[in-house]
Order: sequence, then structure tokens, then C-alpha cells
Amino acid sequence: MAAYQTVPPQTVKAMLRDGNELALVDVREQGVYFKAHLLFACCIPISHLELRASDLIPRRGTRVVLCDGKDEGLARTAAERLIDFGYSDVAVMSGGVAAWRDAGFEVFSGVNVVSKAFGEYVEHRYDTPRITAQQLVAKQEARENMIILDSRPMQEFHNVSIPGGIDCPGAELVYRVFDAAPDPETLVVVNCAGRTRSIIGAQSLINAGIPNRVVALKDGTMGWQLAGYKPASGETQHAAAPGAAGLDKAKAAAARVAEKFGVSEIDHERLQRWQLESEQRTLYVLDVRTAEEYAQGHLPGSRHAPGGQLVQATDEYVATRHARIVLVDNDGVRARMTASWLRQMGWDDAYVMQDALNHDLQSGDATPNLLGYRQAETLSASELNDKLQQADIAVLDFASSLEYRKQHIPGALWGVRSRLDEALAHVSAGQTLVITSPDGTLAHYVANDLAQTHPAQPVKVLDGGTRTWVDAGLPVSSSAQHLTTEANDVWYKPYEQASAVREAMQGYLDWEVNLVNQIERDGDAQFR
Repeated sequence: MAAYQTVPPQTVKAMLRDGNELALVDVREQGVYFKAHLLFACCIPISHLELRASDLIPRRGTRVVLCDGKDEGLARTAAERLIDFGYSDVAVMSGGVAAWRDAGFEVFSGVNVVSKAFGEYVEHRYDTPRITAQQLVAKQEARENMIILDSRPMQEFHNVSIPGGIDCPGAELVYRVFDAAPDPETLVVVNCAGRTRSIIGAQSLINAGIPNRVVALKDGTMGWQLAGYKPASGETQHAAAPGAAGLDKAKAAAARVAEKFGVSEIDHERLQRWQLESEQRTLYVLDVRTAEEYAQGHLPGSRHAPGGQLVQATDEYVATRHARIVLVDNDGVRARMTASWLRQMGWDDAYVMQDALNHDLQSGDATPNLLGYRQAETLSASELNDKLQQADIAVLDFASSLEYRKQHIPGALWGVRSRLDEALAHVSAGQTLVITSPDGTLAHYVANDLAQTHPAQPVKVLDGGTRTWVDAGLPVSSSAQHLTTEANDVWYKPYEQASAVREAMQGYLDWEVNLVNQIERDGDAQFR
């Protein structure tokens, strides 16, 4: 069995600059990672390592460097697991983030930092036009000819939006705008929750050369709320798919953008060659259409990565720097627009596949490539409901703290897989443990962990997870009273905070604006 190396921060800094493939991974929980991390460190919490590593680091021979906060304990455990799963070039950064800072290197807070910083770079570089919430309200009151396009996914739009807005996520903007705003005199306002997707979305339309005046809503829905205006919620209107004429215009616009930014295209034969080479060079094949289109039929082996989110949160889809990225759609518009941004972010090997869907396709939703998955003993939701009145049953829920807070089985304890001992401290001796998670997948990993560390402990998994409990119409709770550890497993967005929401919004916006200077000090981002 291969062994992992230990390398100092100075060596990792050199790796980031040598142009070779590198997956730099921080294995702490996202809420901990959020506070301080390396710029190019992708967050794959050790609690979810087996669920995410194969998709994010598909080539087992990739050079992988793992880090944590300080003591290297989590990173070393993660290294041993990856080696067991066949990864052959694994290292741990000595001293973690603390040693990186002590070496004089820049440390960042936040999530999706490279993408966020790129958005600020774009605004500075292009001087992307913007409009304030107050100016937008004045135009609405004057009934000016305009349309508000929200560049976020539908779920975010549904939660909170600008009154009168229409959902049109990221890469869908150029694809749908010619039908959404057919009158060239219509002002097009692009918004998101904060800044990045507003800026990138507005600049996408400007780069595409649409005849309309385009502006980004300064600070998005957060700026709207900070200005004292009430947002909408529960909205579901989505910009329609383009008609024939609108699609022709979108294709022509995307082709111009692709030529301007040097986007190259490959054919199916080239893709097949690269697939044969995927043990020597990392290859990501990403379908940038909507989830519904992907489910209806996609290229075998491709993963779903909606174009706007791929630019907004690149590190959630791709962990290996200097990898090959092939983007797939049905007509080239969304793939070309997405590739144009990836290339400007420094992904030199981002390509568009020609006629990508004119081949044998497979249907269905995307499924993760799980590592080391083993089914544990299960019980059904109805069986659990019957047993819940017994004192010798304890339910442990390993959803995210946000998901747990929204709904969970009444009385269920909440825990984090990497802190199992803390969860077990809340369980009485002799109790049978029933483990659950949103769809049950993570629960099986937890159950198998317990079988290794506490072989005498009776453990079962709720079959299908909490989702089956909810689908069965059984009661749920939305309290947060039974936490077994600190709820820092995920980053809480400003509007998800329990208090001081306005302060959190303003702090987030200030953080985004200040990223440009911090990126310059770090020196490793190659935006253009």
C-alpha cells in the first residue's frame, strides 16, 4: 500500500505555481473551513469524503495535498482513506492553515472564494454597469420599460427575490434573453443575492452584444433589503426556453463570445481519445444545461453542473487544477458562454464539445460516485415510528445543521460524522441507535464507522433516510434543541442567520468587495 507524504507550506506554494495537476483539499467541516483557508483549497469535509472525492478528484493518480486547521489529525485520517480507495499520490501539509499563515502566506475566509474574487475582478476590469436598489425602485415606480432577470437557481429565487423579477440562472441568460426581452429598448437588470452572479450575468449579456442596455443590481437582494425594501418570496416564474428566432440570435451571440475569448471546440472522437487518456490526465465532462434537461438525456459519464453555478462555485464541481474540462449542452450557447468565463478564470483547458448530444444518451438524475459504500442493517419509517415510544431507541440525524433545523424526526439528536464521540456522549447505555440522513446514504457510512469503533453497539439505518419519513406523512420537528456538537458543519448565508441578519449581509458584501486586494497580495490567481 502506498504511503502519504508530509510536505511543508512552502512546497505546497511551489506546487500551486508549477503548472501541473494538483487537488488541494481542506478536509474540515465547511463552517470551520469558512473562517480561514488557503485560496485554492477545495472543501471536502472528511465527513463526506467518500461521497464527494471521486466526482471532484476523478483520477486516482492525481497529486493530492490535504490540509486541516493545525494538528493534521483530520488530514492524516483522510489521507489514509484516500490511499485505501486507490489514490496513489497523496500528501498532508504539515501544520495546516496555521503553518501556512505563519509562513507569511495569505489566508482567506468565505466559500467559493476564487469565483467570488473573479466576479469583483470582472467588475473592475470591465466597469460593468450597475444600478442601486433606490434607482431600480424609481424606475419601477415610473413604469419604465425594463425586465429584472434573477441569475440564481430556482430554489434561491423562490426563497427571496426582487419584486417583479424572473428567474434566469447564469448561463441561461444569453440563451433566453432574446425572447425574454425582444424589444431592444427594454432595460435588462440582472440580480443575484449579492454581487458575483449579478456582475457575471450582466457582463455575459454585454459580452454577447445584445442590443439592450444591461445593468447589474448593485449588491443584489441583500442590497435591496439593506436599502429598506421588502423582497418577494415564493415566486416561481422562469424565463421561457427560446423560440427558433431567439435561439438563432443566442447561437450567433455565443459564437462571437467564443471567438473573442479563444474557446476551442472538440468533436466526439477527440473526447473518446481523452477518455482513454483519463488515467494520465484528469478529465471532467460537465453538462451545463438545466437539471430537467440533464435528466431527460445526457452523455454517459457526464456530470450535471449548471453553467452559472459552475462559474459561481467552480470548486464545488472541479477540484483538480490544470485539468481538462469539456462542457456539454445541446446547441453550444450555454457551453460557450460558460467556457468563456472559465478561460478568463485561468482554466486554459476548458473546451466545448460539438454536437455533444447527437450520440447515445442515458436518462435519469445525476448520482454520486461513492467510495467504499456498504449497506448496513435497515428499518423502515413505519417500523421506526412504532418503536419511537420505546426508551431504548435513540435517533441520530447526520443531515446538515441547516437541514436538521428545517425538519427532522421529533426527538432526533443531530451530529457530525467526524465527531461521533460527541454524539455518542448524548446516548444512554443500552439504547439501539437508528441513524438517518437526508437520503440515507451518509447514514450507512456512519453505521459502518460505528461497527468498526463500537462493535457491541446495536445500530440500524432508517431505510431511505429522513426523506422517506417525510414522504410517509409522519410528524417532523423544526426545533434545534438536540445538537450534540457545534453547528459549524456548513456556512450559514447571511439570511440564514438566527440573528443580526442585516449586519451579516453588510459584512458579506464588504468581504466580497475587498477580495480583489487580497487576491493581488496572494499572487496565485491568473485572471484575465
